[in-house]
Amino acid sequence: MSSHREAPEISKDPVADSTDVYAFVSPDRPDTVTIIANYVPLQDPASGPNFFEFGDDVEYKIHIAPTLGDSRDEITYSFRFSTRVPNPNTFLYITGPVTSLDSPSYNRPQTYSVTRRSRQRNRTQATGLKVPPCNVGPRSTPDYVGLAEDAYYDLPDGGRVFAGQRADPFWVDLGSVFDLGALRPFQNLHLLPMGAMSGINTLSQVNVHSIVLQLPISSVTRNRDNPSDPMDHDSTIGVWTSASRAKNRTFDEKLDRYVSTGPMAQVSRMANPLFNEVLVPMSRKDSFNNSTPWGDSQFAGGVARPELAGLLPVLYPGVFPNLQGYTKERADLLAILLTGIPGGVVPGFQNYTGPTQADMLRLNVAIPPATDPNPLGIVGGDLAGFPNGRRLTDDVVTIELRAIAGATIPLVDPSFTPDGAAALVTDGSTPTPVLDGFPYVNVPYSGFDVPAA
Repeated sequence: MSSHREAPEISKDPVADSTDVYAFVSPDRPDTVTIIANYVPLQDPASGPNFFEFGDDVEYKIHIAPTLGDSRDEITYSFRFSTRVPNPNTFLYITGPVTSLDSPSYNRPQTYSVTRRSRQRNRTQATGLKVPPCNVGPRSTPDYVGLAEDAYYDLPDGGRVFAGQRADPFWVDLGSVFDLGALRPFQNLHLLPMGAMSGINTLSQVNVHSIVLQLPISSVTRNRDNPSDPMDHDSTIGVWTSASRAKNRTFDEKLDRYVSTGPMAQVSRMANPLFNEVLVPMSRKDSFNNSTPWGDSQFAGGVARPELAGLLPVLYPGVFPNLQGYTKERADLLAILLTGIPGGVVPGFQNYTGPTQADMLRLNVAIPPATDPNPLGIVGGDLAGFPNGRRLTDDVVTIELRAIAGATIPLVDPSFTPDGAAALVTDGSTPTPVLDGFPYVNVPYSGFDVPAA
């Protein structure tokens, strides 16, 4: 999956686990950019009495690099959460119908603050913003849509923000992919063949916690303007997310809870989907989560010679002969994932951020939203899609599988002819529905309606 359990240590700490990040020019407000940071993966909707929430001891961040150069974050939005327990004498998360965010029946209400930090100044954008409860069921949260809409907040710089539980928009046939690289639509061609069948979306009924930040484009670009020329380097921004914890955590018997102290240390980060999951070796996954993008040249070897590209010809004998014979470093993947695509490779497009190798989503904000989005993004001829940022509807698993299988090599090496299967490979799973407008991520699945796993 994208980054739901991508490294040994963070898999033990789901509250701080960055699962996915999305960045796109808002289709209904094209003078803004929307960034969605998802955390707390694989939420079974029926997980009472201790339902899911953001961590009070975690600092969640959205990082933005607006200039061509060293890929350092010049703008950061920080989110800190605080939880109350109005009735400490009940075991219940919700004690009656919750019809408003201030309802006394909501027994673990969370609030949060938003702080924008830049080279010019640090500014608290908002405090005391409310998080809706989890979607427990029709008795506990009878109008969940309305309850969540009450948690959409305007920010002083013209932006909007929402934080709360949503349906996980990522889709992948996880059970098949990690069963020795099987792809159900093609598993009859696998080294250990089975009958072909449609893919299964493993995440079709699980939730995540989303932070949705919508900002004026002029607030995140180098010249504080709204670029219109896609070939202007100032039109591209880099985006990633992170989560940090205090280094010390002990149980306070007087307070009857854990208390975190000391300096904050990053424990998770996320940008391009499947980067740490697939391209970083097991022994270095935790180091990746603790590091910063501008030091990612240390992980470039896994991009230049991805292990999966070597496995595909072995797992699918005779299907990828051209890929098997390709011995050069993968300059196409290095550009797509670590530097951005320079001008002259894809007509009318670039999202190059300079020679510093860094795992970031790179979004060219001068590319307008597509009127008819193609889920294959740039591979499908849609310049508004992945790897130009990432939309909720982009089929990133198929895009990256095809890229690793060799479909994008001709962009930088015209002498290479991709195998026919490279343009057909997919995991075969189906997407999760999303919303047309803010916050774009769909209403979370209800614990009453979805059987426990």
